[in-house]
Amino acid sequence: MGVNVFDALGDPVRRSILVLLAADEQPAGAVVAAVQRHTPISQPGVSQHLKVLRDAGLVSVRAEGARRFYALDRSGLDAARSWLTELTDPLAQFAQPLDALATEIARGKRRRAAPSDRPGEDAPGRQARHA
Repeated sequence: MGVNVFDALGDPVRRSILVLLAADEQPAGAVVAAVQRHTPISQPGVSQHLKVLRDAGLVSVRAEGARRFYALDRSGLDAARSWLTELTDPLAQFAQPLDALATEIARGKRRRAAPSDRPGEDAPGRQARHA
């Protein structure tokens, strides 16, 4: 990615484009018209915002003849979400290995608590024999 995701998200016009694209894929002309309804900006200006969003991995574009269609790119959004999650829950990356460790500890406790099959040891519920 050439542009940092959060740098791209820092502009209100780009955020409004993302909100528009969150509903569904849109042709470039519809994106330009929607942005121009709220902001006095030229078509090349909107195109530049779309390029920044593409470079950041937040939107994708597909060509259909002479038309261009823009859509959210989930991979860029997932990268941003992952980074934010690390900030709010820095131990999240260790959750799965710790869950596995907890399972192994529980198994060990169950094994120690299970009736013993070793000679000379009494299992729970059995009477001890005294000579």
